[in-house]
Amino acid sequence: MSSLKLLFIGDIMGKSGRAAIKKALPELKEKYNPDLIIANAENLAHGKGVTESTLQEMLDIGIDFFTSGDHIWDNKKEIEKIFSENKLPIIRPANYPEGIPGYGYKVIEIGTNKILIVNLIGRVFFRSNFECPFREMEKILEQFKDENLSAIIVDFHAEATSEKNTLSRYFDGKVSAVLGTHTHIQTADEQILPNGTAHITDVGFVGIKNSSLGLDLKNVTETFLYQTPREHEIPEHGICQVNAVFVIIKPETKLAVQIERINIDVEI
Repeated sequence: MSSLKLLFIGDIMGKSGRAAIKKALPELKEKYNPDLIIANAENLAHGKGVTESTLQEMLDIGIDFFTSGDHIWDNKKEIEKIFSENKLPIIRPANYPEGIPGYGYKVIEIGTNKILIVNLIGRVFFRSNFECPFREMEKILEQFKDENLSAIIVDFHAEATSEKNTLSRYFDGKVSAVLGTHTHIQTADEQILPNGTAHITDVGFVGIKNSSLGLDLKNVTETFLYQTPREHEIPEHGICQVNAVFVIIKPETKLAVQIERINIDVEI
């Protein structure tokens, strides 16, 4: 394989997000002909983690692998079962403390190519005390230093743009791509860094466009106005935005040569 073509899809938000990517993916596959499709799945099941059925629904349309983030635990019983059975291709951030279920990275094979996929979570603005994502990534790279890998793809699930940008540059030339997730707001800074790592601060999300990060505007607005809790709902119909990036990686160097930002609308 002279090049590895990756389609990475931003956080898929609930039923509407699943419907939107179902509608959009055939066209994206035809246009980009990706070798590997990865999606962030932490909001797959009504914005609250994942279920076996929602993951299988996305596998059935052609998504190959799933990363996640802090919301992966929102459906705790279901995800612990999924992680314990280890049958579905999903990982959680690697820099959670030791002793929790699941894996933070995994090597998959596409033809003769071995691809390391890593999930990390940031520390800035999170209430939880995660391990250092920089040091965790260094440990992972050390573990695989003698492996004949064709690509190393990192989903960095973080709030702060400064933390995301710094981590990308810290590992520039050591990994193929650092793709930010979590904020649901696609950034316009897609680029190949000086030493060959593809970077975007945030890929964005898949869900209702006229919303607050995929949530119904009414209840979110009332939360801001009155500072009291409201039940957050996810609209099931309307115009959805589909955010993703397309990355081309050269397996012989493990470095990226192209990154393209994708932002399209579909109606569901």
